[in-house]
Amino acid sequence: MTDAIKIDVWSDIACPWCYIGKRNLENGLAAASADDDAPKVEVVYHSFELSPDTPVDFDGGEADYLATHKGISPEQAQQMLDRVTGVARDAGLEYRFDLLKHTNTVKAHELLHFAEEQGRQHEMAERLMSAYFTEGRHLGDHDELASLASDAGLDAEQAREALSSGRYLPAVRADQAQATAYGINGVPFFVIDGKYGVSGAQPAEAFSQIVRQVWTERQETADVEA
Repeated sequence: MTDAIKIDVWSDIACPWCYIGKRNLENGLAAASADDDAPKVEVVYHSFELSPDTPVDFDGGEADYLATHKGISPEQAQQMLDRVTGVARDAGLEYRFDLLKHTNTVKAHELLHFAEEQGRQHEMAERLMSAYFTEGRHLGDHDELASLASDAGLDAEQAREALSSGRYLPAVRADQAQATAYGINGVPFFVIDGKYGVSGAQPAEAFSQIVRQVWTERQETADVEA
C-alpha cells in the first residue's frame, strides 16, 4: 500500500494569504479525493512568524501596521487590504480588517503545537485563522486563546497552562529553524512529499494537480520495485 503524501505547510495565523492558501489547499485536496484512485494525504502545519517584533497590544488598525511595516502610505495599505479581501472572498472567506486586532502571534503558534500533540491541529489552525480574520478576536491574549482552544475540542485549562509554561516555544523555534534551512522567507510555503516546494496561495486546481502527480509517481515507483 502506498504511503500518504505528506504536505508540510509553513504559515502564520496573521498572514491573510496563508488562510487563503489553507482554504485553496483544502479545496484542491477535496477535488482530488473524488478520484477513483484518490491520493492519500497528510497535512502538517508549521510555525512562521512574519513579524516577531510586533507587540502583543498593537496600537492601530491593520492599515496602520502595513503602512509602517512596509513604508507605504495609508492609502496604499488600504488598497492592499481591499485586494486581499477580494481574493479571500473568492476562496469563500469574509475578511474583516475593520475588526482585526493586530498582535504578536508566537503564543498562537505555541497553541498550534499543543493542539498537534492532542491530535487537533487542523481544527485549531482553522479556529485561530477564522477568529483573527473574520471575528476580530485578540490572539495575543491567553484567555482568548484558551477559549478558542475549547472551540477546537481541547481542554481550555490545559491550553492556558501550556501557554503560561512556554513549553511549546522550542517547537515553534524548531519550525522556524527548518524554514530557514529550506530557504523559506515568505509564507504560505508548502513542501510536498519532502521534495517539491510550492510558494504562495496557489489556486485549488494547482494543489489537485500536484498531489495527483506525486501520487502517480509514487505508484509507478512501487510498481517498478515490485
